[in-house]
Amino acid sequence: MSHSDDNDTGERRAATEVVHRGRDPSAQHGFVNPPVYRGSTVLFPTVEELFARRQPYTYGRRSTPTVKALEEAIAAIEGGAVTTLTASGYQAVTTAILAFVESGDHILMVDSVYQPTRAFCDAMLKKLGVETEYYDPLIGQDIARLVRPNTRLIFVESPGSQTMEMQDIPAIAKVAQQKQLWLLMDNTWASPLYFKPFVHGVDVSIQAATKYIVGHADAMLGAITANERAAKYIDRAKETLGTCPGSEETYLGLRGLRTLDVRLERHQKSALEVALWLSARPEVARVMYPALPGDPGHELWQRDFLGATGLFSVVLKTKDAKAVAAMLDGLKLFGMGYSWGGYESLVIPFNPKSYRTATEWPDQGQALRFHIGLDDVRDLLADLEAGFTRLTG
Repeated sequence: MSHSDDNDTGERRAATEVVHRGRDPSAQHGFVNPPVYRGSTVLFPTVEELFARRQPYTYGRRSTPTVKALEEAIAAIEGGAVTTLTASGYQAVTTAILAFVESGDHILMVDSVYQPTRAFCDAMLKKLGVETEYYDPLIGQDIARLVRPNTRLIFVESPGSQTMEMQDIPAIAKVAQQKQLWLLMDNTWASPLYFKPFVHGVDVSIQAATKYIVGHADAMLGAITANERAAKYIDRAKETLGTCPGSEETYLGLRGLRTLDVRLERHQKSALEVALWLSARPEVARVMYPALPGDPGHELWQRDFLGATGLFSVVLKTKDAKAVAAMLDGLKLFGMGYSWGGYESLVIPFNPKSYRTATEWPDQGQALRFHIGLDDVRDLLADLEAGFTRLTG
């Protein structure tokens, strides 16, 4: 293959797109992958060109061919107009929000949001004179009653971070359009493959590319994808804030993207199997996984999403800290650590009561968040079986 893959405008399926987008072997002497461009200074041939800045690359912070390749690939796969890369998922969140707000504004933030996003709203946005109001993730079209004259944007995350509530994105998008508000979404859980935000009325989609796009727990990376209407605001914020990704991290994102489809297929299959097994355990009060039949959000997931990934949560019947520690400390295949989306299986305990403000967390037992990696499910179940023995022993 010697032609540019991105010049092929024929419609292709997602599994093909992740392999081919952001590649131009003909421009790289036939090599399949684009090289890692490391650099800050870009030279101009003349004074006129220096001031006109007409050439494709003007400064390393602004962009490089490596960055452009991944940005074009993610935008095409997710269905947006333009993607902007950042140094982390959290930086993608903060850059996207700052692109649209100013002092005196009011924003609506889902109560089940990623905790660092909440911290940013409660600290930095408050300091800048922007008021954040948290809302019930299950509010749907009734969010219209929370809109004020100074409301600037609505932020959604579906399913919710840790607690996995499904939001009715099309219903909220309809309100945002009627009220002329920006709709921003953290789409990390589903990835660009399993939810198409722009089809459902979202203006800006945010990815912690650290998770499934990188896929190997070895790089920090974020992505902001915008529709045509929102793109200029994101670009202005990126330039003003000096947002840029690392060269090596960007390349690792490109590498991870090529196997995203096959990895997600395995994550989904294994997670559903483990979630079903856990739902039958006497030690488990409930499993929170939208792909699981019987989950409160299953119908919305089935209607709007194209698949599920490896992240879900459970609530145990016990809250005995010593017993839970015995269960988790002895696990051999499940690591305890933050982040997720890589090949490894993970588990962390969490307590939503400590950070929910608009809604009350009803469960009394200990909550656990699992990420099901690429291990053989039979080995994972054996590890969990031994863990439950320690929990009850």
